[in-house]
Amino acid sequence: MHRSVRRSTVGFMSAPDSPRFFINPRHGIPGVAVLPHRGFTRAKEAITVWQGYAPTPLRNLPAIATDTGVAAIRLKDEGPRFGLGSFKALGGAYAVGKLLAAELSHRGIARSADSAELSSGQHAAYTNRLTVTCATDGNHGRSVAWGAQRFHCGCVIFVHETVSQGRVDAIAQFGARVVRVPGNYDDAVREAETQAKRNGWFVVSDTSYPGYTEIPRDVMQGYRLMADEAADQWTGAPPTHVFIQAGVGGAAASVSIQMRARFDPAPLLIVVEPVNAACLMESAQAGRPTAVQGDLETIMAGLACGEPSLLAWQELERATFAFMSIPDEAAAVALRLLADCGLSVGESGVAGLAGLRRAASDPATRTALQLTTDSRVLLFGTEGITDPAVYERLRIHGEISASSTNCGI
Repeated sequence: MHRSVRRSTVGFMSAPDSPRFFINPRHGIPGVAVLPHRGFTRAKEAITVWQGYAPTPLRNLPAIATDTGVAAIRLKDEGPRFGLGSFKALGGAYAVGKLLAAELSHRGIARSADSAELSSGQHAAYTNRLTVTCATDGNHGRSVAWGAQRFHCGCVIFVHETVSQGRVDAIAQFGARVVRVPGNYDDAVREAETQAKRNGWFVVSDTSYPGYTEIPRDVMQGYRLMADEAADQWTGAPPTHVFIQAGVGGAAASVSIQMRARFDPAPLLIVVEPVNAACLMESAQAGRPTAVQGDLETIMAGLACGEPSLLAWQELERATFAFMSIPDEAAAVALRLLADCGLSVGESGVAGLAGLRRAASDPATRTALQLTTDSRVLLFGTEGITDPAVYERLRIHGEISASSTNCGI
């Protein structure tokens, strides 16, 4: 993976406290089809018949919209997703099932095993001999472990040194062995790959790189269902903007693709990252996939990624209207604002709202991102409370009061 580092401040900033952002000069340039529609159709058909499947709610936030100076804000609330607390349940588990079915076919055991057969344990005598693995900040590993338990195979999950114990415990409850390694998320990715080669395990990663794209593509196809549901649930005039948070970029790219498939014209896509892990913004400024290094420290744990996913970058480098980065303080304020409105959205899931509020409060940024009183904004609350202890510390002990908004949900 590309390891060069670029820490420039190129972009538009009207004042030291204004949000850092970068208007993408390659926005709208045609490119390759990263996620073919047929693959999404297969993913949707599989996932929507899983036990426990139900579309997650799209929340209307009229008072926050008024305070932000836009016509509408609606947030896709992924907290209830399959009881796992995040949209990641749609990707990792689906990819595990697809991988196992392919292995059974390759070994001549079952030509086209579906989710129902795998879940029933019909092929457990064979799948129990297989092990899947990945690196995670928490949510993806939880989905892979859940999928492994659901489809009857072994699972080893690698986490880096700053992943909270609460997230480790949430993964382990599905029977996975969790291994903590030194360094950051990207170091855990490399360790998972090394151990998989050594032990004959199968990597089910949500990030892609040269030579490893098919499984991450399946993960991203699962993610598209979140955006597809949101499009089904949206009423009235279509969204004009989507503010979507990003780590390696898989979710943002999946949302981008589905927005183009469902809306014409597609809403403007603004990708939001933590300031210490803004690898997509750095890549956009460099004009190529670019890694950021260091501890990537941020309260937005699910976004603490220093290297873009190759597949995600192939979509986002041309489909993103603008990239922006936000400080932890902005995410904490957004978390408390939603908590005051009765919505439990985790620290990584609030980044889109935090980015929107920062952008809308700064006149130069607001103009550059074409935010007006007629704008209609779609957000994705990609996680609920995935670590109660961390969530409560942010909700209760934050230094800045969120708002006295009457939310009117």
